[in-house]
Amino acid sequence: MAAEVIAIASDHAGVETKEALKDDIAAAGLRVTDLGTNGPDSVDYPDFADALTEEIGAGRAERGILVCGTGIGMSIAANRKPFIRAALCHSATEARLAREHNNANVLVVGARSMGIETVRDCLKAFLETAFEGGRHQRRVDKMS
Repeated sequence: MAAEVIAIASDHAGVETKEALKDDIAAAGLRVTDLGTNGPDSVDYPDFADALTEEIGAGRAERGILVCGTGIGMSIAANRKPFIRAALCHSATEARLAREHNNANVLVVGARSMGIETVRDCLKAFLETAFEGGRHQRRVDKMS
């Protein structure tokens, strides 16, 4: 069975965080698709959120990670798509609950507003937690 594919993208503010998370995703035995950006030059975060949501929509990635300065812009941009449930998380508890209760398929974090260890804790919880279904399914269905 092929490893799950996790797409990851950032704007210029999130490049260093994105690179660190790529290593963590690979260490978890998952495949990583890096959609950029890859340097400090200013870019527009909606372009990278769109690239990531296209990967998920096309079935080339099961889940995704977005990183920008605060995570706010990326989460707004990603959630424009009806098949995306992007959760801006600031703690492992939020990331776990986003998966368990909301079946979030995109984790969004802020590189300038969060420390790297907290970001890594969020990633770990997001990757390791399954959707509970049950009573939560009807609520998720209402968002689709």
